[in-house]
Amino acid sequence: MVSPRSRTLAPFLQAVRAWVGGVALACTLPPSAWADDPIMDLLTARGVLGDGAEPVWPALSGDAQSRRSAALVYAMAYVGVPYQRGGTAFDQGVDCSGFVQITYRESAGILLPRRAAQQAQVTLPIDVQALAPGDLVFFDTQGEPFSHVGIYIGQGRFIHAPRSGARVRMEHMESRYWRDRFSGARRVIGDGSG
Repeated sequence: MVSPRSRTLAPFLQAVRAWVGGVALACTLPPSAWADDPIMDLLTARGVLGDGAEPVWPALSGDAQSRRSAALVYAMAYVGVPYQRGGTAFDQGVDCSGFVQITYRESAGILLPRRAAQQAQVTLPIDVQALAPGDLVFFDTQGEPFSHVGIYIGQGRFIHAPRSGARVRMEHMESRYWRDRFSGARRVIGDGSG
């Protein structure tokens, strides 16, 4: 059953999907080509596109870059959504793995498992120096590795649903709490390309 709030979110998501191709293109253009674009300004302000001197998107194939772009844009729409244990919907709230699962399912058509540890098992391990926007970052928050997951957005930051009583937000991986609990980085591979 589709909730009323999900129906109101549908036009936004449709616009995001249509716009994502433009983001990928804009990331290959000089900053002057996307000057005064409020969405590009938002992505720059949130560290996804760098300081305006040069975009920070990795050199990826068109399909992989489009999937990552779509995931980031979709994930940012969730900033401020309340944490809800077991939640997997915008209107009900999300937990960390539900947030990652719905982001990749709705934005890129990639179905990931429900739990963070399972998501770590089905994604490709990468070195932290290889992190690119859209990759997954895992943490030990419950005494076991890969018990928490977020989506890397660039410049040492990630977006996630942190805990009960909090809301989806962006944080620095180098803050003491997250640095001490880092379990590893993984890349979502879908449709045969990465």
